[in-house]
Amino acid sequence: MSAPGTHPTPSDAPTGPTAVAPSASVGADPKRKPRRELLAASVGSVVEAYDWTIYGVLAPYFAEQLFPGSSPTARLIAAYLGFALGFLVRPLGSVIIGRLTDTRGRRFGLTLTVGLIAAGSLVLAIVPGHAAIGIGAPLIVVAARLVQGLSVGAENPTAAAYVTETAPDRHRYFYSAVSYGGVVLGSALSFIVLSVLLGVFGEAGVEDGAWRLAFVFGALLGLTALWIRRGAAESEVFAEDARERGGVSPWPVLRSHLRQLAVVFGIASGATTVFYFLTVDFPAYAQDAGAASKEEASGALLLGMAALLTGMLGAGRVADRIGALPVLRIGFAGLAFGSVPLLAGMVAGRVPVQLVTVVLLFLLGMPLAVSNVFVGRLFPPAVRAVAVGLPTALAISLFGGTFPALAELLRSADHGDWVPWWPAITCAAALLASWGVREHPLPANPIPE
Repeated sequence: MSAPGTHPTPSDAPTGPTAVAPSASVGADPKRKPRRELLAASVGSVVEAYDWTIYGVLAPYFAEQLFPGSSPTARLIAAYLGFALGFLVRPLGSVIIGRLTDTRGRRFGLTLTVGLIAAGSLVLAIVPGHAAIGIGAPLIVVAARLVQGLSVGAENPTAAAYVTETAPDRHRYFYSAVSYGGVVLGSALSFIVLSVLLGVFGEAGVEDGAWRLAFVFGALLGLTALWIRRGAAESEVFAEDARERGGVSPWPVLRSHLRQLAVVFGIASGATTVFYFLTVDFPAYAQDAGAASKEEASGALLLGMAALLTGMLGAGRVADRIGALPVLRIGFAGLAFGSVPLLAGMVAGRVPVQLVTVVLLFLLGMPLAVSNVFVGRLFPPAVRAVAVGLPTALAISLFGGTFPALAELLRSADHGDWVPWWPAITCAAALLASWGVREHPLPANPIPE
């Protein structure tokens, strides 16, 4: 294999239908700044996760002003419908913007996605209320969320393609972990902003309009990310590949990678189901099971999120030494076979709720850490953004966006004890899917201690 700072030679590149293209890694050109490129990729993940999550967090506070309805419950349901519609367009965004990223360049895609989601936040910050413009208010809100859904559908695969092509060989999975860690930080930031608003304005003040400040903050955060990304260098791998391929259609390439597309879908399905179970539904599950109150479970999730970030960074370091597949498989195996017994122990009062969140989110951090670069390297640069984005967005829409509703349906039918089985089953499927591809070659030189 090639030494750090060089492209792998043909003899180093894997072969066969599941191998990554020889140009999947780029060396350390003295003029390039890998850390600046990592920052450019990661900052968008923070903005994406914050702007996407803050809508759901604030919906109970702005639903009264922006949505019509015969009761507060009807208005809140309408607000959540706007949240759900954003999920539906994510696959479309992964195709449209992903294709632009694969033709116009990684930097173009990075700036477009963060610009769109920031624009959506700005619209949500200034949209007049339902009392002022009637049905126009919810229509504007839904339009803004659809734009953000298109952006979010392409943001992570675009960042994944960029990190795949710019990360140093010896630290590729650590860079992958850092770039995906922005999603965790952005989600946590949304709850921090809500806590600050409630502390400063109180619940009544937030409902009266202080909620708009959270969207203003999201827009400013997006503009900052846009400035950072505009100064980032274009991927050398993309530029070289674009010169060589000319105007070749990507669809034959995608058809020749159907196995890899299925593997990405399987991996994303397992990860997103567990993520939404633990970060969205877990407080309701714990309270319904009598294991903890919603407040106690939410507090335990703070420890779990810290464990998630720790697990991701540690798993990235380990994967750079031993490969991504062992790390990914250990995480999914632990979730597939350990989550149901661990949660049963929590319900029985034998396992503290804090320990449950820490263990499960730490295990989830293992596949999340390596996924950005690992799945990116399954595809050639000509289709990388689309090929990563489409199956991932479909998995999130089908498994992540629907999980809270599925869990609530099971609880309403007195089958709340069935809820943990669905994440466990999807993780078992993800574990099986991981055997559909081979490990990428590791750098020849070990990482220094």
